[in-house]
Amino acid sequence: MIGFIIWAIGLVLTVKAVIEVWRIPATPEKKLIVVVLIIITNWLGLLFYYFWGRNHLAEWLK
Repeated sequence: MIGFIIWAIGLVLTVKAVIEVWRIPATPEKKLIVVVLIIITNWLGLLFYYFWGRNHLAEWLK
């Protein structure tokens, strides 16, 4: 049961991160690369995105 809760939280955070990345004004190719990296790296990608990358991503994708 606890594993399902952790999985569900990860899924919600991943979907939220993907939506936020798609709203950044950048080319679709760059946004797709970021989305794939977040999905592939699982929790590490989410932690990096929410704690550091979220504020700097728009600058990186210019």
